[in-house]
Amino acid sequence: MGTTPDPISPRSARVAAARRLVRRNFRAKDRRFLAEGPQAVREAAARSAASGERGSGEGPVLLELFATAEAAERHPEILEQARAGGARVHLAEGPTLDGIAQTVSPQGLIGVCRFVDRPLDELIAARPRLVAVLAHVRDPGNAGTVLRCADAAGADAVVLTDASVDVYNPKAVRASAGSLFHLPVAVGVPAATAAEELRGAGVRVLAADGTGERDLDGELDAGTMGRPTAWFFGNEAWGLPEETRALADAAVRVPIHGRAESLNLATAAAVCLYASARAQRSPGGCRAGTQHEEARA
Repeated sequence: MGTTPDPISPRSARVAAARRLVRRNFRAKDRRFLAEGPQAVREAAARSAASGERGSGEGPVLLELFATAEAAERHPEILEQARAGGARVHLAEGPTLDGIAQTVSPQGLIGVCRFVDRPLDELIAARPRLVAVLAHVRDPGNAGTVLRCADAAGADAVVLTDASVDVYNPKAVRASAGSLFHLPVAVGVPAATAAEELRGAGVRVLAADGTGERDLDGELDAGTMGRPTAWFFGNEAWGLPEETRALADAAVRVPIHGRAESLNLATAAAVCLYASARAQRSPGGCRAGTQHEEARA
């Protein structure tokens, strides 16, 4: 068990440096962001610790941790893992954390993390088989939730275009429920570049669109969903603009069998990603084929 964290003053320069990270321009300048709440902090600490164990040279992801006395008592394992990963741990009063946080209740834990995004070409080089591309997604809660869906479906990467929200927005980080620390993520990529690079790597590019000319059930029945696939997801209110739809190999709609007018973004993304994941893991799918090749090697 480590020592009790040193108390930190609300007027500390470290508190001021963390507080300014609620603003995007300061996040971009410092290349740091906030992870609020036990789930996000736990995953950030785990990634830091794993990086050290692997000797990957990635360096710590969780740089600093502010914790209330109550949270330190409730989550000692998070504090220990944070220290093990190289983070500085500070004991802070509740009002101090409330002054840093953007969300209503950070539950006594706020971490300062370094950016984790990677260049698109690095993601492409890893030969992804399932990718979620967030194009024109402006709501941070939606962005974080789609990232979480992609993680749950076993996607290999997430790409946020230059027309989408900042993935390091505290609301997006919180909505991702730790998945930001699991998946390779590229940010600020022009949609045309993402489509071109993915297609060049043999990935089929699909636009998820409620007015798409193809039906997801039909694609599954036709056996086309087992290939490496990138799904482009658009704005919650108005979907994908025509110029972005035109970048895709096909626009595919999720069938509405009942009387609902449409699905929200996160639900549609979950349906599409899981459809691809199921097809890819079925006999003849790209992941099933890879598993067979690895078994023969």
